[in-house]
Formats: sequence, structure tokens, C-alpha cells
Amino acid sequence: MISPQYPARLPCGSRVLDLSRPHVMGILNVTPDSFSDGGRFAVRDQAVRHAAEMLAAGATLIDVGGESTRPGAQSVSPQEELDRVAPVVEAIAAELDVIISLDTSTPAVMREGARLGGGLINDVRSLQREGALQAAAETGLPVCLMHMLGEPGTMQRDPVYRDVVAEVADFLGQRMAACAQAGIAVERLLLDPGFGFAKTLEHNLSLFKHLDALLELGRPLLVGVSRKSMIGQVLQREVGERLSGGLALAALAVAKGACILRVHDVAETVDAVRMIAAVNAAE
Repeated sequence: MISPQYPARLPCGSRVLDLSRPHVMGILNVTPDSFSDGGRFAVRDQAVRHAAEMLAAGATLIDVGGESTRPGAQSVSPQEELDRVAPVVEAIAAELDVIISLDTSTPAVMREGARLGGGLINDVRSLQREGALQAAAETGLPVCLMHMLGEPGTMQRDPVYRDVVAEVADFLGQRMAACAQAGIAVERLLLDPGFGFAKTLEHNLSLFKHLDALLELGRPLLVGVSRKSMIGQVLQREVGERLSGGLALAALAVAKGACILRVHDVAETVDAVRMIAAVNAAE
């Protein structure tokens, strides 16, 4: 495993994330149209129950999203997203001892989610929506910046790179600079390469192979490949049959220095991470 280059403690609202070890982030989509589990947890009580199950299985963070970002997805209004997310965040914060990640690009959701108990902003658009930089700065929460070209509705229309690793690193570096100008300290930032977002299979595989190159940016890496099409394309598996491929990539991501794994299958991924930790702790 590659040694981190950043402080081991990341304040996340009322809780602290220990960056000296890998963590599993459980995905909680409170949307009707997410690619893997759309509609399953759109009701508050079902969502909170699933969050509790993921926490019991070993998740350190729960990533709550109210706007689907699957390829071809259409955006929703800020009020609709807030109506989906706010009751779930409030209930989880009241009932569970876990860091709540706000999977959002919407300033209003960032502000209200933080007020209700959110501990991290996870933005696939890297705070590029109007007002997002200011909103994130005002919350005081850490932010995960992700690489994506365009919008989810159009991102898979023939994405082209000369050097995908260098261009992803350049983009993330530019967004880090924008955050600094907005008053968001570099110590509050995490980075996500954006697997499956405006990238072909070849782009995804090359980026994963050279994932450790992004550590040169000096920030913790979040990797989300759970059940994604890159696994389906390589293994010829449907969405519900991609666990084995996902676990292989999770283990490889940890070996290459990833700090947070964003997954649907929490228990299985936690087992993989614990097994890696046991080997690394051996004499």
C-alpha cells in the first residue's frame, strides 16, 4: 500500500475521519432512476434502515444522493433534490453514528444538508454549478472534487483525451486552485478520478492502472467503480453480477493508495479491506 502524504485527521462536521486507513462509503441513492438501485430507498424509513444496515456492515460514511448522475440522466430542480435528501440526512444524523456524505452539486442542498448534520460534500461537478464554491466554503465541510467532462446527460458522447491520466490530474489541480481562491483550504479536499464519467472503457482502465499518479496532487483519493459498466464490459456481466469484479478493483484501488471506496456492496468490500489490512500489519 502506498503511504499517504496528508494529515491523518479530516474533520467532517461533528465527526473526524481517520485517513491513516482505508474506509468504505456506502451508497444511498434516494432517487427513482439511479442505474443500480433507483427507487429502492426513495422512502425515508427505507433509506434510514438501509443506512443502518451499511453502518452495521462496516461503512464509515453514508453517501446520500438525490439526483441521479448515471449516463444520460437529466437534472432535477433544487427543490426536488432537497425534498428527497433533507429528511433522510436529518433522520440519519439523529439516529446513526456515521459520517454523512452529501452527494450533490446543488448549493441549497449543500447548505441545508450541512445544517442537518452532513459531514462531507461529494460533488461530481467539482463545485462548478453557479454558487457551489461559495456554498461549500460557507459550510466549512470537506469537499470531494470529481473529474467529469460535460453533464451526465451528455458525458458519454465520444469523450476524447490525449492523455487521460494527465488531463484528469490537470483538471483536479485546477479545481483545487479554484477552491483555494474561494477560501476552501486544501486540507479540506479529497479527489475522485471519476471512473465512468465521460470516459470509455480504455480511458477507465488506463486511469485505474495509473491511479497512484494522482497521489502527486497530495490529497486523499476516493474511488467509485461499484457495479459500473467498465466491469460489465470487461467481464460481460449485468449490473447485479458485478460484485467479483468490483471487489478486485476495490482491492487494487487500496493497493494503489485509495483512501475511500464508494460502494453498493458494503459488507463484502469491508471484508476485502480488512483482509488487506491484516496482510499489511503482518511482520
